[in-house]
Amino acid sequence: MQQRGIISFGAYVPRRRLARRTICSANSWANPGLAATAHGHKAICSHDEDSLTMAVAAARYALAERPEDNAPDMLVFASTTMPFADRQNAGVIAEAASLSENTCTADMGGSLKAGVGALRMALERPGETLVVAADKRLTRPGGPQELRIGDAAAAIVVGEGDPLAEFVARRAVSVDFTDHYRSSDAQFDYQLEERWARDAGLLHIVPGPIRGLIEDAGIGGENIAHFVAAGLGNRNARTIAKHCGIPEGAVTPDLHAECGDTGTAHPLLLLTKALQSAAPGEFILLLGYGQGAEALLFRATDTIGRASGMTGADAMLADGVEDGNYLRFLSFNGHVSMDWGMRAERDNRTAQSAFFRHRDTVTGCIGGRCTACGTPQFPKSRVCVNPGCRATDSQVSEPFADKPASVKSFTEDWLALSFNPPLMYGNVRFAGGGVAMLEFSDFEPSELAVGAPLAMQFRLKDVDDRRGFRRYCWKAVPPRELSTHTTADKEMEGASHG
Repeated sequence: MQQRGIISFGAYVPRRRLARRTICSANSWANPGLAATAHGHKAICSHDEDSLTMAVAAARYALAERPEDNAPDMLVFASTTMPFADRQNAGVIAEAASLSENTCTADMGGSLKAGVGALRMALERPGETLVVAADKRLTRPGGPQELRIGDAAAAIVVGEGDPLAEFVARRAVSVDFTDHYRSSDAQFDYQLEERWARDAGLLHIVPGPIRGLIEDAGIGGENIAHFVAAGLGNRNARTIAKHCGIPEGAVTPDLHAECGDTGTAHPLLLLTKALQSAAPGEFILLLGYGQGAEALLFRATDTIGRASGMTGADAMLADGVEDGNYLRFLSFNGHVSMDWGMRAERDNRTAQSAFFRHRDTVTGCIGGRCTACGTPQFPKSRVCVNPGCRATDSQVSEPFADKPASVKSFTEDWLALSFNPPLMYGNVRFAGGGVAMLEFSDFEPSELAVGAPLAMQFRLKDVDDRRGFRRYCWKAVPPRELSTHTTADKEMEGASHG
């Protein structure tokens, strides 16, 4: 019988980092006590990012390690902040990740342990499953949650054959313990008293399933080399480890100082970190907590060395840019309403019929390649753009999302509407051929330059507040400077000189 376990993984943490000292400085007049927790940074989404765009990025990193002819047959998206209540979010991710229309898709939420629950479900079914977890939780300005909570996504591919870590056992307990909650019509979590949440909930609920899991596996707590307990805090994780006989040194750091607590994504984000530091034969215990607890046990295989070449938490956290503008952060999250002028007074209704016809281009970043002359072009059109060819109906689909690219021309427009001005757009040259007019994101004013390297990323295009619809597209962004790279990153230097 083939081993079943974790085949590959990917992580995504937004480039923007907000220093906690910036938050405390802005709110010290109302809550001077925040200064005691002013160390480190939290990862924050830009104006055109949400849980769905982050999920797409993490999924693509995870799939970059898989052969194209061995794509997952199921995708599960776990989140407590899905953009849509009645439009399957996982279906959008599947199209943006260029998965087949035959891929089964499902959304899973309702608890911060949903990411671990989705991973457990994937491990217990046949076939190959892509599990993606992401959260972009809103927090009330000036409160402790604003300091603690960050944004991120993580993706795990589960299957059979030659996994990085094999699945050994699992235990779960369901307890309706409401240490915090958020109703369906609320923006913010309601948090109860932390000491009660710890003593009556965390320390009472969590040790049982962990001890049971260790007993089921026929090992001792001292055999756990990596204890991944997300969202508990380092001190609480060490306390639980001690109660269960797990060495204190096995506790995976919670990354509070680096990115904050990223909700449903956090257990899987920390798991990528543990996988990249594990040695063959070591046991990894993953815990998900929220209205109960779920614990999964893995054993690193002889192929765990492959994990070092994948895009995990450490690579993403090493590539960040500090944003010291607290007012901009509030604006990005809708906490302040800026006056964007008359250009914001528009009806940005989405033409759904046109969007459906062109969804391969808009959601999948699929262009065309002329079969008569070989010219790649984006978007695909009936007539070849090559003036020496002009063949009709000659194009086959050509993916552009992973193509390296560079700036051919650009405009910084301070008059056009942008929620992070100026609006930046221009011509993007793709390696191997193809030029497209696209919007740029994640650049600061005066930072763009002709020939600068670019990568494509799935982002928010517009939000129709009147009808509650979000429109997405692909934008050109600076390539992430990661210690491990996708194919596009490796070829980027060649594109900038193409």
